Amino acid sequence: MKINKKNLFINSLTVLLAWFAFGLSASAQPKIAVLDYELRDLTVLPGVPEEIARTASVKTMLEEELGKAGYEIVLIPREAQTQATAGFGYLFDHHDAAAQLGQKYNADYVLVGRLHKPSFLFVYLMAHLVDVKKQQLVADYLSEVKGGDKKLTRKGVESLVVKINETFKSLN
Repeated sequence: MKINKKNLFINSLTVLLAWFAFGLSASAQPKIAVLDYELRDLTVLPGVPEEIARTASVKTMLEEELGKAGYEIVLIPREAQTQATAGFGYLFDHHDAAAQLGQKYNADYVLVGRLHKPSFLFVYLMAHLVDVKKQQLVADYLSEVKGGDKKLTRKGVESLVVKINETFKSLN
């Protein structure tokens, strides 16, 4: 029996490429949509412009840090998020609604956040990780940030990403 070296090479190459492609898809990071953060300011002087700006910056910081960690970021337009909510905290408290929003944009997970400010001295960065397919809360995160400096807020965001990484490692 004569072995055709060209066919053997092509078959081997095909198997190798299929194995490589399967390995990449099996280890691919999930697609995460990060929603706009909401400010829950319980201080005697709520709605300070600096705090509103800090709250708005958290989403961008999270997207940057998650991107550095290798996650694919799914962008959901602000208008779509506004239409999906029935008021302050709605998507944070209603995981099914957050999941349905993420599903429209082909996300695997949705990260819904809140900046909770009980004091002028510190804030809590809160986040709910919602599984889009199961429409369920996967994890609830909290990171305390002392002070209003942008660098400290970034450290709080980095802390959230470490916790998110740990969650995905435990899911695999």
